[in-house]
Amino acid sequence: MPPPIEDRLLRWIGIPAFGLSIPHLTGLFGALAPRDPRYACGVVWFVVLAWLIWHANRWLLFAQRSHVDWFREPLQKILLLLVGVAFGTVPVTIAMLAAWYRFAGFAAIDWRAIEVVTLTNTICVVFVTHVYETVFLIKERESDALRLERVERARAEAELEALRAQIDPHFLFNSLNTLASLIEDDPPRARDFNERLARVYRYLLSSRGRSLVLLSEEMELFDDYVSLLAVRFGDALRVTTVRSGVALDRQMVPPVALQILLENAVKHNEVSATAPLDLRILVGDDRVTVSNTRRPRRDVAPSARVGLRNLAERYRLAAKREIEVRDEAGSFTVSLPLLGGA
Repeated sequence: MPPPIEDRLLRWIGIPAFGLSIPHLTGLFGALAPRDPRYACGVVWFVVLAWLIWHANRWLLFAQRSHVDWFREPLQKILLLLVGVAFGTVPVTIAMLAAWYRFAGFAAIDWRAIEVVTLTNTICVVFVTHVYETVFLIKERESDALRLERVERARAEAELEALRAQIDPHFLFNSLNTLASLIEDDPPRARDFNERLARVYRYLLSSRGRSLVLLSEEMELFDDYVSLLAVRFGDALRVTTVRSGVALDRQMVPPVALQILLENAVKHNEVSATAPLDLRILVGDDRVTVSNTRRPRRDVAPSARVGLRNLAERYRLAAKREIEVRDEAGSFTVSLPLLGGA
């Protein structure tokens, strides 16, 4: 839908101006004097004619804009505009002017004058339509620029949030402690831990400036992040991944979308041997769904869901899609639409 425009002042000025000037310039009043009652009736008649033509073409213009885009279908757009101008102007003008000649009591209908007025009205309608289209395009450009700015801001906030979480002192402290312990007790596992940690950071840096990434890349980040957390939590973190054969390299999601959901689940729920956290990720044909057992931790403040709100905003701005969130007594589920890639 086109952005709304405020054209009330334009109509208040334009309709009387056309309704009064064109009849005087084309001789539609004939020999009628201003004191003649028929002259006053003519003024009202022609202003009503201008009102009908303006609003008929305005309605046609607004209606076709909902279905045809200038950039995708320019020829169809021009054809519809011309047809709309013709049907919204010519029949109304001819009918109203013929009726005027009968009502005013002229000896005969001046078809030459009607032809001139019809042509004049058509030219004026084309001009006014051009003004409307120009205003629409300007507003659409402003709307697109604002939308792009919001997308960039949301993406930058998501990147900062992800980097902040990864560079958080607690995360680094736990990771370094885990790595130090593994180096002493299990060097091969320490090497794997270090490589996965490096891949996580590398992915975060490489995805900066990108609105969408391949689902295959996101799943690799998810697997690496799960592996890092598994070293820390052991069997207390139980992750199940179910894939229905979807082509991971043909679907896209916003960067760090899955990592945000996993991080929120671990941060805000109990994860212990007595209260394990079950997390299930289901990759379907058109959605990826992440659900986890809901057992809120008592030692943290209630979640403000900043990361989740930001993720929803990125979907809304970049793809005009909505995520689905179900917060139930024993589970928390987020479903993300998959966006078709090239």
